[in-house]
Amino acid sequence: MKEKLKFKQNLLIGSLLFGLFFGAGNLIFPVQMGQNAGKHVVSATIGFLITGVGLPIVGIIASAISESESLFDMASPVSAKYSKVFTCLLYLTIGPLFAIPRTATVAFEVGIHPFINNNYLKLGLFVFSLMFFIFTIYFSLKPGKILDLVGKYLTPIFLVLLSILLIATFIKPMGQASHYAAQGKYITSPLTTGLLDGYNTMDALASLAFAIIIISNVRKFGIKSSNAIAGETFKSGLVSTAFMAIIYAALAYMGATSLGSVKRADNGGSILSMVSNHYLGVIGTVLLAAIVVIACVKTAIGLITSCAEMFSEMFPKSVSYKKYAVIFTICSFVIANFGLNDIIKLSIPVLMFLYPLAITLIILSLLTPIIHKQSYIYKWTTGLTAVAAFFDFCKALPDSLEKTDAITHIVNFAHLYLPGFDYGFGWILPALCGFIIGLIIYLVRKNKLELSH
Repeated sequence: MKEKLKFKQNLLIGSLLFGLFFGAGNLIFPVQMGQNAGKHVVSATIGFLITGVGLPIVGIIASAISESESLFDMASPVSAKYSKVFTCLLYLTIGPLFAIPRTATVAFEVGIHPFINNNYLKLGLFVFSLMFFIFTIYFSLKPGKILDLVGKYLTPIFLVLLSILLIATFIKPMGQASHYAAQGKYITSPLTTGLLDGYNTMDALASLAFAIIIISNVRKFGIKSSNAIAGETFKSGLVSTAFMAIIYAALAYMGATSLGSVKRADNGGSILSMVSNHYLGVIGTVLLAAIVVIACVKTAIGLITSCAEMFSEMFPKSVSYKKYAVIFTICSFVIANFGLNDIIKLSIPVLMFLYPLAITLIILSLLTPIIHKQSYIYKWTTGLTAVAAFFDFCKALPDSLEKTDAITHIVNFAHLYLPGFDYGFGWILPALCGFIIGLIIYLVRKNKLELSH
């Protein structure tokens, strides 16, 4: 039985993993973070890399270590009902409700908007998103070709185009990051703010979905044992990690130094557009359009493929893979035409709720060799995490909802009694307490069983 992949095979799978993860949102958020962090860009970038790069890779490795065939399988120790609900919520979040529509709207806003008159933006978005999703569904209906399409072609093209802009940033910097003051929460807590910024990529959530693609491709190369799969996934993940970490750091540097030549902007897309125009003029704008469209297309293909595969496995008697792929594509097309700003605003509260649950699930899965998927540990850890994450959900709601009396009382309660809540990490202590309670219950019951025998 084969236990190791060749270096070229690790490189190919690593390229696939990078290609699936790195979309246009990943371009926008580190640039925006860099500009806002200013002289604190290093601390903010470290935080961003932990949640934006570290967590996704650990999530895929955790899936392999726990010998899970899917996210549903990973979460099943909590309960069958929870597993089904959590899986549906996560896949809908990284799928047709938020992430897939965002790929089309970001591609349009950053890559196409500069070439269209403001009077025709809605029509332009409609036409562009229609073409975007027709191309995406064509390849999503052929999941067997995803390794060749993303790993061999789209990812290298994307890297070449992006590297042109990044190299220009380092050869001739627009300014010095140390000269620009940090803004907002980056003034006092750049590290924790960077950690939360990493949530916006949705990559840790996506890793639980993409794991099925990566692990299946490792198996196609002849690796069968769970330990060998985890090891080869880790080695392939190092390739992806290196690519993402370098690019994120470079984009953050671009944002931090950009104020020497361009003005502040509300989003990373505008900053990228101004920077590309600064260095390369109209050619830079065209270059940026190509980078963003390619990044979005490859991510959308991966998301639709993963979502359709998961739902067809969970509900095999209702709808086939191809029908799910078509349904998710149509839903994404409709939602995309509501516009990027609304999609982002609505996604933040959902991410603040789902991320703690995903992180604790990843940690519990990594501990599988020690805790052996004990249900009590999973249930208590997940239960208390969900309660604490609900407070984060309320805090992140749009102002119109957050300022209602009921939500205000809930948030104030969390401010008073949840350590770390002000920084977005009020769930950590409850999760730890849940783990300890579950472990104690498991050990007590285990001792009783041993004594009875």
